[in-house]
Order: sequence, then C-alpha cells, then structure tokens
Amino acid sequence: MVTRNRKPPAAARFARMLAAMGTEPRLAIVRLLLGAHPEGLVVGEIAAELGMAASTLSHHLDKLRNEGLVTVQREGTFLRCTAHTAGLEELLGFLYAECCTRNKAVEPRRVTCCA
Repeated sequence: MVTRNRKPPAAARFARMLAAMGTEPRLAIVRLLLGAHPEGLVVGEIAAELGMAASTLSHHLDKLRNEGLVTVQREGTFLRCTAHTAGLEELLGFLYAECCTRNKAVEPRRVTCCA
C-alpha cells in the first residue's frame, strides 16, 4: 500500500489567502488597513491614500474580501473596510506552526521578537 503525502485541508485556503496578498496593491491595502485598525477606512480614503482608481480598488478589495482578509460594511452611502484580523491570525498561525513549531526551520524568537 502506497501512502501519499496529502496537503492539510487548510493548505488550499491559506494558499489562496497568500495569493490574494501576493500583489503589491493588495499588500498595500492590507498594510493600510492594519495601520487604521480597528476603525478601518472608507473606500474613498483608501483610494486617495494609495492613488488608486475606484474600479481598480474595488477589484482588489473584492479579492481580499473573498479570501477572508478584509471585511467591508456599508455605512450609509460609504463602504468601510477593515482588516479581518481573525483571518490574518489564522494565516500567521499556520505559517508559524509550519516554520517554527512543526519543522523548526526558523527559530521562534526570530519571528516573535522585535529586539
């Protein structure tokens, strides 16, 4: 009987999350929203800060929202965006477990300490 290494079920989800942040504009959006946490920013503020057209920003926000990295809520005529910290925490936990706990490829103190 041949056994094959299977990816953990969550691996595909985390791969999609990493791919969603794998472009410079999307990573800039996530960084900006993390800097504005927990209040977040309305779409117009994000567009102004990043110098991005509304249609382009909408495309990027949809991708980030679909992968659980950003939340978007309507406030009257505005859309408020926030970093979905629970999703980011799951992604970071997965990476930390793989590189620092299970495989010990990276010393945990190098990741969690800023000194």
